[in-house]
Amino acid sequence: MEPTDDSHSDLANGDEALRLVGTQAKQHFNDEYNIKLRKKLDLVIPTIAAAVYFTQFLDKTSLNYASIMGFPITNQEYNLVSMAFYLGFIVWEFPTVYIAQKLRLAKYLSANIIVWGVILILHGTATSFGAFFALRFILGMCESCVAPILILIISMFYKKDEQATRIAYFYMMLGLTQIVGGFIAYAISFYDGARLPPYKIVYFLLGGLAILVGIVVLIWLPDSPVNARMLSVEERIAALERVRNDQGGTENKKFKKDQVIEALLDIRTWLVVIATMLTDIPSGGLTNFSNIIIKNFGYTSRQTLVLATPSGLVEIVSVLICGWYSDKKGERMLPVIWATLPTLVGMALLIGFNGTNQKGVLLFGTYLIGTFGSTLSTIYAYNASNTSGYTKKLTINALTLTFFCIGNIIGTEIFQPKDAPAYIPGKTAIMVLLTIQIGVAYLLRRINMRMNIQRQAMVQEEKLRKGWTDVDVQKERERRAFADMTDKQNIFFVYTA
Repeated sequence: MEPTDDSHSDLANGDEALRLVGTQAKQHFNDEYNIKLRKKLDLVIPTIAAAVYFTQFLDKTSLNYASIMGFPITNQEYNLVSMAFYLGFIVWEFPTVYIAQKLRLAKYLSANIIVWGVILILHGTATSFGAFFALRFILGMCESCVAPILILIISMFYKKDEQATRIAYFYMMLGLTQIVGGFIAYAISFYDGARLPPYKIVYFLLGGLAILVGIVVLIWLPDSPVNARMLSVEERIAALERVRNDQGGTENKKFKKDQVIEALLDIRTWLVVIATMLTDIPSGGLTNFSNIIIKNFGYTSRQTLVLATPSGLVEIVSVLICGWYSDKKGERMLPVIWATLPTLVGMALLIGFNGTNQKGVLLFGTYLIGTFGSTLSTIYAYNASNTSGYTKKLTINALTLTFFCIGNIIGTEIFQPKDAPAYIPGKTAIMVLLTIQIGVAYLLRRINMRMNIQRQAMVQEEKLRKGWTDVDVQKERERRAFADMTDKQNIFFVYTA
């Protein structure tokens, strides 16, 4: 018995991809062709995504550098200015992803990057707490679309066993920004500030860089395989056929309320949200206070800028190893657990050797902490590989990034001025949170493994009930691939643990 042909329904409600490839695979491309195509994609998509993420994180952490370069806002007002970025991020996260759904993804992203470049330049002209708070708030709004859009683009162009590595390629820029940003700030620190305070120079340079990157995105980053100008029509079809069997779908302009509801009722959504917060409460504190912590070991501001940079190298290595292993073994949550363990050791060293003047041990502890930076990259890859239905993807990505911000907001408050210079309560809180993170990651992994076993049984049951052959099953799998079905609706969807 043949699978039912609902192609007209699929074309009406399914992905944009159906206009190009239809409900059944009509062309097959050999491995050599697909490898060549993937290399062509790799030259453009991860490279530009990395440039965007490098710019975003450098811009986000500009406040960290400014804090030791004559920035006029201090103490609790500094904490509030730091928090303003995340408040803007939260307020605009859901509107921005649903606006992006209706527009061309890369074009919408480029507009946001150019605007935030202008906002950064205006940081160099502000003088009051109110002005800095407002500018950081708007900066957060503009940057809130970055991760959801980049994750969506990666998930449209790459197979599941390629996604974590490609996300790692752009996410490792967080570590690189620590290195590059530290040395840029170090170089500027030799300037005597006769004409401009050093922190203003940082903002002018970073604003100009953001505008340049925004223009690059506008011209070269593709929105989806369906309309990628960098590909021929044949290559666009091949790009879609590469990802058909993953059942993840591509782009769909129609907002579907039922997919939002499904996302909200999926227990895994909230476990991902919790995992994100458990990562980003520590991140929120360390992003804005890591330089201050190192300076309190007894170093000058200039020495601090250089000594903080190895943490970035540790994070780069951790992100790349976790991304590679995640794709190689089809695992998402095990790398999260492994990346968290060295951070716990590092934090324990900072607490245990506090006040001992063992600068080498204390610095080693701060460098070990860099390993947990790879956990959010892996969570992004988890979302990309374990969700289908375009509106559901947008919703889960928006929720993840919203609670990323909530975690960072809480994180800005765990290092209180009254606890300086050791900040023992904040460091202890980070150890507790990351220990809980390990348990959440293990639970997510177990749930996905159990759901895959249930899926296999459901497919076998359908085969028997409808009398399908293996060929019929493959036809049905192909038909559903771009039908914009959610992972819960599509029994052929396989979860990545």
